[in-house]
Amino acid sequence: MKLKLGATLLDLSQPRIMGVLNRTPDSFSDGGRFIGLDQALAQIERMVDEGADILDVGGESTRPGSAGVDAQEELDRVLPLIEGIRGRFPTPISIDTSKPEVMQAAVAAGASMINDVYALRRPGALQAAAAAGTALCLMHMQGEPRTMQKEPRYADVTQEVKEFLEDRAQAALDAGIPRDCIVLDPGFGFGKNLEHNLTLLRRLPELAALGHPILVGLSRKSMIGTLLGGKPMEERVQGSVAAAVIAVQNGASIVRVHD
Repeated sequence: MKLKLGATLLDLSQPRIMGVLNRTPDSFSDGGRFIGLDQALAQIERMVDEGADILDVGGESTRPGSAGVDAQEELDRVLPLIEGIRGRFPTPISIDTSKPEVMQAAVAAGASMINDVYALRRPGALQAAAAAGTALCLMHMQGEPRTMQKEPRYADVTQEVKEFLEDRAQAALDAGIPRDCIVLDPGFGFGKNLEHNLTLLRRLPELAALGHPILVGLSRKSMIGTLLGGKPMEERVQGSVAAAVIAVQNGASIVRVHD
């Protein structure tokens, strides 16, 4: 299995690492640390040196309870960073956004992947992604960031997530997006409690059976802290690594990490 990222064809026969950098004041893990462009680029350099295969940059927090920002503010945060990365590093760039105008501008600036927590359900997003001609990651989320962790409920979480992702992948294919450009993300922690997350991790092979690469983002999340007896975010590295290894063993092709 391979993933087309612009001019790069990423071989997924071994697990790949997506490094995360949020240029936001309020992201749950690195919010406020990389607002300055120099600090952000220094962190990008560290991630590249440590082996990141894809760099995922974002300008709007999607942590539980977060409020949105307008498109211009998001663009002001991400475009200088994308341009700075593109001028210094060959590593493919992913833009973490759900806004069509941000997708278009980010791709024009050098991004070769769109990572959308709404799975291209916002008006104009599917058309923008199809026109961009880039790779994309479609994620499952119950509700929206502001409310998603208020008593999420499922009859069968794995089956419901699987059906949603299959439907969104088909929508992308119908829009003309090539199969080798589509990645699926079950959305750990996005409208899911601890039991839901553990069930999805255990049954990940059922999602991998859809035939698309699976991306998993478990890094530093609250489920790791809970499983480790209440460890704070900065003490979840070992648990995050263990969860990533389990995800890969169960069929994940890409792990999205902060470390």
